[in-house]
Order: sequence, then C-alpha cells, then structure tokens
Amino acid sequence: MAEIPSDLTWTRAAPPDATGPGPWIEIAFGEGDDGEAPVYLRETSDPENVVTTNRRKWDAFVLGVQAGEFDHFVEGVEGTEGTEGNEGA
Repeated sequence: MAEIPSDLTWTRAAPPDATGPGPWIEIAFGEGDDGEAPVYLRETSDPENVVTTNRRKWDAFVLGVQAGEFDHFVEGVEGTEGTEGNEGA
C-alpha cells in the first residue's frame, strides 16, 4: 500500500448547515498538477482507511456528477428533490 503523506490538507464535503461529526467524505489533493497527481478520499468515521485515485479520474467523476450521471443513485432519498431526474421524488 502506498504511503499517505502526513501533511495533506483535508476538505470536508458536508452541507453548509451540517452539524456534528458526520460521517462525511473528505478529500485531499497530493503534490503535482498533472493528470496523474494523487487525490485522496476518506470518511471521517474511519480516517485511517484512505482511497487513492488520480486527478484525471477525479476530474472525470466531478464532471459526471455535475452532468447528473449519478442521479439515479439517490432516487427516493430524502433531501434530493430538485436534482436532475428527481423532480417530484
């Protein structure tokens, strides 16, 4: 398993009005600015379990989320009204 840098700056993905410890997803970007630069993901409830991908794959994922490609995963989930494909859910 690759060594996870200890000096990463983790950013929590939580709603602005969120309170409490989560669990939330956190993301940190490693050194480099090319497509192969590392991107680290973890859950606040298990911070030692870190998933690593690269910037190229992360950017493709973010574009897919913005395009609504994953909306079907939240169909019927409370609080997702108004997302593309879920109007009236």
